[in-house]
Amino acid sequence: MLLWIAIILAVLWLLGLLTSIGGGFIHLLLVIAVIVLIVHLVTGRSRV
Repeated sequence: MLLWIAIILAVLWLLGLLTSIGGGFIHLLLVIAVIVLIVHLVTGRSRV
């Protein structure tokens, strides 16, 4: 689930970067995507 959120945020960041809209919000999406990806990798693939 976290991996999908990271992928969606990264795609939104890329689209925003290519269309040059959103300003700082676009980079915030990238930071959030990276954080989510790191959390996903650290916690592993355990399903609760």
